[in-house]
Amino acid sequence: MSEQNGAVNLTIINNIGTIEFYHPKGNSLPGAILRKLAKTITEAGENDEIRVVIIKSRGDGAFCAGASFDELIAIEDYDTGKEFFMGFALVLNAMRTCPKLIIVRVHGKTVGGGVGIASAGDYTFAHQSASVKLSELALGIGPFVVGPAVERKVGTSAFSAMAVDATNWYDSEFAKVKGLFNKVFKTTEELDNAVSELAGQLAKSSPEAMRDLKAVLWKGTEDWDLLLEQRAEISGRLVLSDFTKNFIKKFKSKS
Repeated sequence: MSEQNGAVNLTIINNIGTIEFYHPKGNSLPGAILRKLAKTITEAGENDEIRVVIIKSRGDGAFCAGASFDELIAIEDYDTGKEFFMGFALVLNAMRTCPKLIIVRVHGKTVGGGVGIASAGDYTFAHQSASVKLSELALGIGPFVVGPAVERKVGTSAFSAMAVDATNWYDSEFAKVKGLFNKVFKTTEELDNAVSELAGQLAKSSPEAMRDLKAVLWKGTEDWDLLLEQRAEISGRLVLSDFTKNFIKKFKSKS
């Protein structure tokens, strides 16, 4: 995968597996990146050298701009639409079933699928600039696939607010109060130090105990393989609407 089309890289240092994803358009998530990210998370979970996983994105701009508009507007049939949104389902389920605890580092604005990744982290650190938005309804879709992960973290009321008010940015303080972010920092240095410190502690902890804790933390999500596929089917149908096509065309003409 060339850098122009994005990248997903895994590095292992001192039993810490760091997964970094990148795309030149605001760290957005085209289908190939989603599947590579899901595969890399699964591989990290199976690697005995890794005891804890960090997920981050490259750069100092957006943490994640969400779904790739270039791919969304190119979808012309239901099967292709479902397949695209299944990419998000694969990532969330990979994070859910990974036997290692996952730390997510959020450094900037986060949209849609990026909010899902932040929500699926077992512990999420963020920079104070890391505002979040579930913009899917404005596109004529709705946050169906990421919804279970977000609602699990912030609760039904906050998820409803974010899902319905789809053009509004919710700041890092809101995300922290609602439980999406566990800790928020004013500087990148403080953020990185906190991520490194917790990852270092977990890398020295009992792998068996962390695996059992992970299972407890995710109790009640055993049906997500089917649930998220059903949600991908809803999004795959809605993305074909004239409303969504026209919205994306107008958005791209302004950018």
